[in-house]
Amino acid sequence: MSFASLAMYVSPPPVREATRQFWEGLGERLRASGLDAPSALDEDVPYNEAWFRSDLLFGQTCGYPYVQHLRGKVQLVATPAYQLPGCDGPLKCSFVVVRVGASIASIEDLRGARAAINEPGSNSGYNLFRAFVAPHAIDGRFFSSVIETGGHLASIDAVSSGTADVAAIDCVTYGNIARFDPERVAGIRILAKTAKGPGLPFITAASTPARDLMILRRALAETIADPATAHICDTLSLGGISLLGDTDYEALAALDRQAAGQGYPEIA
Repeated sequence: MSFASLAMYVSPPPVREATRQFWEGLGERLRASGLDAPSALDEDVPYNEAWFRSDLLFGQTCGYPYVQHLRGKVQLVATPAYQLPGCDGPLKCSFVVVRVGASIASIEDLRGARAAINEPGSNSGYNLFRAFVAPHAIDGRFFSSVIETGGHLASIDAVSSGTADVAAIDCVTYGNIARFDPERVAGIRILAKTAKGPGLPFITAASTPARDLMILRRALAETIADPATAHICDTLSLGGISLLGDTDYEALAALDRQAAGQGYPEIA
């Protein structure tokens, strides 16, 4: 039996449940096409371990770890197009957020502030954020301190509680929370948007045959377009897919190099 994991967008609870239901529909379509697709998602294997599984039939990764570690080890299936503020087809930005009531009107007002990041391997919480700050850094520094929270939800909470002054939140995550857990973002506001880059791609193992990859892409598009799953896709804000390639994701590696070239190789 092959392996499937969709662990990147699994909160709030309505999104988690819709993700399970989406896979049920997609998995059924894949099995009808002759693939050995599991009936349920694996929710036990950590997301960043799932990417490296040799039996991975279907998963989702972040674009930054893709360009850093996964090229040649997985195949790109498709990039989802989410219908939320900050998204533009398969592209998306991060929202730079601060506390409601904070007297911060521009990025210059953040100089010497306390930043929260989810983790350094994140595109939305780190790579795009670093590219946003890099032109303003002096001798490799901009913030007074940086805390690593482990996730976007924790970064939101850190800013709203006053533990941190600023964070960069994936616009899809922000949109999902604004829809289904609005109290969580009630204490923060969007100060700015980062540059956009390709979003979180669906992937399969490098060993997946070309025929199976074609089946995955067709079944994915058909599941999203199926009126029977429209309510599920609405909950996920999933409007379609784009077939992006390695050269499209190279833009994220370019942001990494650009920040380093500006003397800001890490958020500090």
